[in-house]
Amino acid sequence: MEWLWWVGAALILGLIEITTLDFVFIMFAGGALAAAGASAAGQPLWVQVIVFTVVATILLLTLRPPLKRYLSRGGPGTLTNAEAHVGRTASVVEEVTDMSGLVKLMGEVWTARAAEGSPPLAQGSTVQVVRIDGATAVVAPKPVDHSA
Repeated sequence: MEWLWWVGAALILGLIEITTLDFVFIMFAGGALAAAGASAAGQPLWVQVIVFTVVATILLLTLRPPLKRYLSRGGPGTLTNAEAHVGRTASVVEEVTDMSGLVKLMGEVWTARAAEGSPPLAQGSTVQVVRIDGATAVVAPKPVDHSA
C-alpha cells in the first residue's frame, strides 16, 4: 500500500512541474514512480528511498539537459509574435492610406496604415511591413530590387 503514496507524490510533483516548466519536478516524479515500483515489488522503505534518489538523479543529469536545449532552441534572438512580421512582404487588399487600409500578411488580413511619408498604396500592390502598432501593420512600398 506504500506504493500509493509514491504514486500520489509523483502526481503532485507532476502538477508542480506544470507550473514551473523547468523539468526538475517531473524528474522527481519519475523517481517517485520508480520507488512506487520498488514498493509494489515488496522492497523495504530504505530501498524505495534509494531507488527514488538514484532514478531522480539519473533523470536530472541525463534527460533534463537535452530537453531544456530542445525547448530553448530558438534562443534569445528568435523573433516572435508581432516582431516576426517586421520586414515581411504583404499585399494590399484595400487601399492603404495614413489613416486606414487592409493588407494580407502571412495569409491573414491585417488592418494597416501607410508609414509616415508614404503615398497611398493601391489595392494589389506589394508592401513591406515597417512596424506593428498593436493590431495594425504600418507598411511602406516595397523597395525595388535592382540586383536581379
